[in-house]
This record gives sequence, C-alpha cells and structure tokens, in this order.
Amino acid sequence: MIAYLTGILIEKQPAQMIVEVQGVGYEVHISMQTYAALPEAGQSVRLFTQQIIREDAHLLFGFADKSEKAAFLELLKVSGIGAKTALAVLSVFDSNALSAAIATDDVRKISSVPGIGKKTAERLILELRGKLTNTAASPAAHSVADEVIETLMALGYSEKEARNAAKGLPENTNTADGVKMALKKLSS
Repeated sequence: MIAYLTGILIEKQPAQMIVEVQGVGYEVHISMQTYAALPEAGQSVRLFTQQIIREDAHLLFGFADKSEKAAFLELLKVSGIGAKTALAVLSVFDSNALSAAIATDDVRKISSVPGIGKKTAERLILELRGKLTNTAASPAAHSVADEVIETLMALGYSEKEARNAAKGLPENTNTADGVKMALKKLSS
C-alpha cells in the first residue's frame, strides 16, 4: 500500500494531479480541498494517499492532510458512497465541517453535495455519527456563506472576490445554490 508520496508537482487540475517521484509520474485523484492546498507546478509536494484496486483499474487518491484521508476512509464505509462521491463530499466540506454537519444532523447541508440525496445524507449521518473527530474548537458548523467562500477560493478566486460574491445570499440557500449564485455574480 502506498501511504504517501513526496515529489514534484507536474500538473494539477481540480479533480486530479500528477506528481513525479524519482522519475515515475503518479496520477492522483484529489478533492477541491486538496487542490486548494497544492503549490504551483514545479514545486515539491507531499500527499497522504489511499490506493484502491478494482478489477478494471488501480486508482490513487491523495489528501493534503491525515484528517482528510481519515474522513475519506470513513465515507467509503457508508453504504452507497463510492470513492468519487467521497471526494465530492470532501470537495464541499473539510473534515471539520463534515464532522460538524454530522454532529448537528444537518441533512440539508450534506444533501447539498452533488450526488448526495436526502436518503443518502441521512444514512451518512447515521453511519458516521461519532466516527469523525472534529478538531475545531467548537462544534458549530460553518455558515452557507463560509462554505460558498471556501468553495470559490478552491476554484481559484481570491478571498476578496469570494467574499464579495457571497454577500447578500438569501437566508435559506443551500451551499450548491449559493455557489451557483456567486459564480453568476462573478461572471457578470
């Protein structure tokens, strides 16, 4: 099993990256959280990894920190959650925000992740309650505006642009709709 990779970042895209380790290029699938934490191409990078071997493919998933990898492994244990869906969850939530959403039974927030419906969100909460450790000082979840800002920053917008775009979002907006509204505001 490959526990981590340390090498030179050759290429990065929102869903995957290539890292060269002693002349071998590894294609690594990543979340938006990890993408946002990556240095520029040509720089040294270290990723914690999880290898998944299927009948038709050997896949390598990379994480910026151990808590994200631990959350990924816990998500994989939930019935109906595969590796791609687990990465989608970790693209919207960092491990602390996911833990907080689970602790507060926030089905609406979790079902805002593309590919996660209400029933899957309920099952995820039920199966992961108490299994993810929240390292944040308080169990309070991020506001939707905070999550929209984090997502926009992960997409490459500056913090100032993201904050301006997230201003004035309607109160009952979920994260996915908030991101769409903010992106519209940024494109106009």
